[in-house]
Amino acid sequence: MEFLAGSLLELITQTSTNLPPDVRVAMGHALDIETPSTQSHQALNVMASNIDMAYEDEGAICQDTGMPTFIVHTPVGVNQIQIGKAIREALVEATRRGKLRPNSVDSLTGKNSGNNLGPETPVIHWEQWEEDEIEIRLLLKGGGCENKNIQYSLPADLEHQGRAGRDLAGVRKCILHAVWQAQGQGCSPGAIGVCIGSDRAHGYMLAKMQLFRGIDDVNPDPRLAELENSIMEEANRLGVGPMGFGGKATLIGCKIMAANRLPASFFVSVAYDCWAFRRLGVRLDASSGAITKWLYRDPNRPVETMARGEGFPLTGREVILEAPLTSEQMRTLKVGDVVLIRGEMFTGRDAVHAYLMSNPPPVDLNGSVLYHCGPVMLKQGDEWVMKAGGPTTSVREEPYQAHVLKQYGVKAVIGKGGMGPKTLAALQECGAVYLNAIGGAAQYYARTVEKVLGVHLMQFGVPEAMWHLRVRDFPAIVTMDAHGHSLHAKVEQETGAALETLKA
Repeated sequence: MEFLAGSLLELITQTSTNLPPDVRVAMGHALDIETPSTQSHQALNVMASNIDMAYEDEGAICQDTGMPTFIVHTPVGVNQIQIGKAIREALVEATRRGKLRPNSVDSLTGKNSGNNLGPETPVIHWEQWEEDEIEIRLLLKGGGCENKNIQYSLPADLEHQGRAGRDLAGVRKCILHAVWQAQGQGCSPGAIGVCIGSDRAHGYMLAKMQLFRGIDDVNPDPRLAELENSIMEEANRLGVGPMGFGGKATLIGCKIMAANRLPASFFVSVAYDCWAFRRLGVRLDASSGAITKWLYRDPNRPVETMARGEGFPLTGREVILEAPLTSEQMRTLKVGDVVLIRGEMFTGRDAVHAYLMSNPPPVDLNGSVLYHCGPVMLKQGDEWVMKAGGPTTSVREEPYQAHVLKQYGVKAVIGKGGMGPKTLAALQECGAVYLNAIGGAAQYYARTVEKVLGVHLMQFGVPEAMWHLRVRDFPAIVTMDAHGHSLHAKVEQETGAALETLKA
């Protein structure tokens, strides 16, 4: 097994940095169908540019590299203990190199292990088979889309869909509802894996396993093939669109399976994945560990460029924002305005916001820009460098954000997916705005960071620390303004009405 370690490190690196061809084709189709010169088309352009940047620089496509999930098939007699040890060592090395973000957090203490190892991290599913080679598949599914997974117990009454019974018509209602409820928080356009039946725990696992199918494959069960096709067509009529901005491209893939169930239970489990749909696989020689074949991609085929022009084409009408900001400045902005941020900003996500509820900030936040971001950082000499840094899902900070705005004078909050009514009211009261950055575009935004000026609250770990950044022309869109307007609330209402029309 002399080549096993290198093969596993290459699998992890390529999965994190090089989007597979079937996903690239699906994203290209999304670009083709989206209306040009809209915010949704602009978002897709940023995603496409980010895909190219990640491949060129071998950097993480999205800073949230998720919970590494491996499916390993081994011939009878192969030492699975040795392979498991090599997988863990490769994860540690990939994390050290900045290909993965340290994502393994102790659920009791909140401490980040720093190397992606810990109890039940990574997730490894083992299967024996009667073939001669080892097969290893890897899925990197981030926390934002993981939070939009959903499970239904039928019969059920669903918002905008009414009664869902224990039949395929009821299943269809559940799946459409699952797509609708994700909105932009799961970084649409997304892909879903679905399991009809099984029990609660296994149903979720089987739904996630559907994400290992190719986007362009055909379900062998004609009933499920028909359902997959109809879901794709109907979901893209909902109007959620890229990042929940509204539009035609909401879903890039739908894969469904059915498993036997208990008489008393009828579950529909949905695993939602984002547009940064990262999964690859390899076949390995069982004696040497060398890669004999790649799955999902042909390494001899040139990687096609995704971008169709500038990622975020500038019009000259963009508003330049540079801290310290004032309420008067923020009240001149309205939903739909595009801003370019220059100068200093701070990152702050779950741990930072919880800390600020009962502790003063380690820096002066008055007039500041606060970025919901958990970056990939590497220390080079005495300085830190951001290797990947897109936005995280903002709604998790809804319990805290109003307090932070009122207490500390933050004037611009950046994230993805929008926030709720409590934050919207605080924005109006304080004269502040919410800015939506493009989820998953970790390389795109990392390139706007001129320098990491410092770090605070490092006890929370790299993703949760408060990073002090200097940026240049960081682009974002005003989606919640200081006048009580929210694009997210508007799109949710409009897409809910569209969902109503599909319930028949």
